[in-house]
Amino acid sequence: MTLHEGRSTARLGETVEPAAGSGLFRVLLTCDFFEPGFRAGGPIRSIAQLLDVVSPAVEVTMVTRDRDLGSTEAYPGLSGRWVRRGRTRICYLDPRRPRHWLALVRELRSTRFDLLYVNSLWATSSILPILAARIGLIRVRQILIAPRGELAQSALDVKAGKKRLFLRAWRPFLRRSRVLWHATNPQEAMLIRRTFDWARIEIRQNEVALPPEPIPPMETGEPVRFVFIGRINPIKNLSMVIAALARMTRPVVFDIYGPLEDIEYWSACQELARQLPEAVTVTYRGELAPEQVRTTFARYDAFVFPTRGENFGHVIAESLSASCPVICSDQTPWNPVLRAGGGSVLTDLTPDALAAQLDRLAKSPAAERLRARRAAGEAYRAWRVSAAGLNILDRIRLTVDGQ
Repeated sequence: MTLHEGRSTARLGETVEPAAGSGLFRVLLTCDFFEPGFRAGGPIRSIAQLLDVVSPAVEVTMVTRDRDLGSTEAYPGLSGRWVRRGRTRICYLDPRRPRHWLALVRELRSTRFDLLYVNSLWATSSILPILAARIGLIRVRQILIAPRGELAQSALDVKAGKKRLFLRAWRPFLRRSRVLWHATNPQEAMLIRRTFDWARIEIRQNEVALPPEPIPPMETGEPVRFVFIGRINPIKNLSMVIAALARMTRPVVFDIYGPLEDIEYWSACQELARQLPEAVTVTYRGELAPEQVRTTFARYDAFVFPTRGENFGHVIAESLSASCPVICSDQTPWNPVLRAGGGSVLTDLTPDALAAQLDRLAKSPAAERLRARRAAGEAYRAWRVSAAGLNILDRIRLTVDGQ
């Protein structure tokens, strides 16, 4: 995909006229990473699909970074520019350049926004717009915060001291600002209320650009083939998969895909992999472009994902859409779908419990594994039908307009 193909562009400081029309619900959306980047995973694809399905009554202006997660290089030809993506205006900002900020503020001040939608609780791309709205630097009627799993205990435990200190000041500030919250499932709503007991929450799952029908499964042959696709960091818990494989004696192929987000953690994973028995073959196969994910899943017997917490888990939907069962922790909203045929749910998140699940599949004949893949596809088909509904921006539009 070439993001700016067939789209108008302008430098920061030059005017990009809003789409024609009156009575529009105007949204200022901020997120750290967006297309053509992909390393930040599911949130990029969810926001992209949100922009594709939002109604013509909503006009979105987005501000995002000019580079991908972990990259020191800006996207070619996009830094400091406004780009049109359909009906959405996108600003690609270099946060280290003050002139980008100044030009952006001048541009945003010309519009009165009905909603500021930020996609993090901690990110600078959320904190600064909220502060700017509160002091009147930008004109915003309502603020909506999507914490994107950041209030899960596993996420709060990372740099816990700094987060507790920040929340002492941020919690009362947000309460005075009368913010709304976007939770992607009831479990995340509970996590939000645990920290912000006064919160007003709208629950709507993330949007997905996935087809209604799964990829038809085919036998994968011998030996059993497992896969991990995701960012390499402690939250995704790749090290537990490798520790579980150390307990196996049957031949196993395990392939790993994803950006090396935490190099120290990846080094620890490599050290564990060097101690695996000869029957287990582990290979790191690099990063995948988004359009390669489903076809990659289709080549494996199971996606092994003992994550320590997901507010949605876009990659789980992608795996099921490829008729690839998911062996997963119970720290995602997918438990009912997986228990209904999509795979298995680990309530005991230990290497021994995971090894038992892997060994059960490894000793299954190819025909039985194929039946499990068909069941995963059926579970996906049922979930895809149930996932229909009004997107979060149109839901908030109707709520705010009705006040």
